[in-house]
Amino acid sequence: MTWVPLVDPEAEGAAPDVRRALQQTRLRSLVDRLLAAEGLQASRLRAAGVTAGADVRLDELASLPTVSKPDLWESYPRGMRAVPDDEIVCIHGSSGTGGRPTLIPYTPADLDVWAEVMARALGGAGATRGSVIHNAYGYGLFTGGLGVHHGGIRLGATVLPLSGSMTERQIRLLVDVGADVLTCTPSYAIYLGEAMRAAGVSAPSLRVGLHGAEPWTDAMRVQIESLLGLRALDIYGLSEIIGPGVACESLDSDGMLNVAEDHFYVEAVAADGSPVPDGTPGELVFTTLTKTGMPLLRYRSGDVASLAGPVEGSPRTLRRMSKLLGRTDDMLVVRGVNVYPTEIEAVLLADRRVSPYYLIVEDRREPARPELRVVVEPLAESGSDLARDLTVALRERLGLTCSLLVVAAGSLPRVEVGKAKRLVRWSTGPAPVPELAT
Repeated sequence: MTWVPLVDPEAEGAAPDVRRALQQTRLRSLVDRLLAAEGLQASRLRAAGVTAGADVRLDELASLPTVSKPDLWESYPRGMRAVPDDEIVCIHGSSGTGGRPTLIPYTPADLDVWAEVMARALGGAGATRGSVIHNAYGYGLFTGGLGVHHGGIRLGATVLPLSGSMTERQIRLLVDVGADVLTCTPSYAIYLGEAMRAAGVSAPSLRVGLHGAEPWTDAMRVQIESLLGLRALDIYGLSEIIGPGVACESLDSDGMLNVAEDHFYVEAVAADGSPVPDGTPGELVFTTLTKTGMPLLRYRSGDVASLAGPVEGSPRTLRRMSKLLGRTDDMLVVRGVNVYPTEIEAVLLADRRVSPYYLIVEDRREPARPELRVVVEPLAESGSDLARDLTVALRERLGLTCSLLVVAAGSLPRVEVGKAKRLVRWSTGPAPVPELAT
């Protein structure tokens, strides 16, 4: 394998024992800062018998208390700040679709860390000072656009801050400016690629894309690469921790994402909070070792993935995480079977007759008899066997029978801005798509 040069060899290529000693030091500093700031995390630490950073050890981290999204909602709008207000220089946040908005304050030091880890992510994807980064992530409270922007500038590349939507202009600039790096959500990458194909144009300068903000599978990777002629890589982040750059796939990471673990210590835990071994899916729990504005100790992200060590022989000694399997709150339990939406996507997009537009409907109108309905669009004339073949493939993968509906091309909504909505829970009201009402 050809190894991609490291942006920060001292951080990305540190010997594991050296990095662990750094993590231990940073963990104790974090605990001291949380205790000094008082508030919820300090009270939980004291209740656990922790009175100073010197009381904690990295190998005993699993015994410390956690925080979660509801804790952040309860602290709205100031958040669980650990510094005076005059040290905050910007605020980002999530949309609050699961509750109150989550607002995250940043200090200058936080922005510096964010730029650093994003520069590493871009560098691992092959971007250089000579690169042009076509950034089609949204700018605003959402961390995607500005995260890439900070990192691209730190790397020394040229950033085109396109943001989302206005696809005709996106295509024009992709062709005219000649970007080699595309950054956007995977759903928008497909939308953009289809629009380019319909317009009869291509962007031969594109070499790589960094696509995140929503779970996506290797089957969707194939679709993106076919449409855009680039290497599609996954990037992961969450605003509570820093934004994009928490972890990112590199050209040499063997399909997994390198975690910036000198700044963000990651664990994978079972539903009861107990650690799971490497290779076993679990909920990702993050500790922000260096964050200052709103540091978090053992934040339960709700995202599900598995962890692994570095690629053998790689100069990158960082631990890796798999692509997301889904979220704990997205897991479907149908007739006693646990299903993540990404498992369904993997089956659907493995069939070359299926377009990347689909909808999973958890039909609970009859609570005692829940049904899993899957709506797909064909890429072309698929014949009458598509629904039957997909039903069989899903039953073999999931262990249950789904109701499969094939609708006409263009029936399902397209997403030009934001994240694609591929899962709907239907208990009352009109059908999510008209065809399900018949």
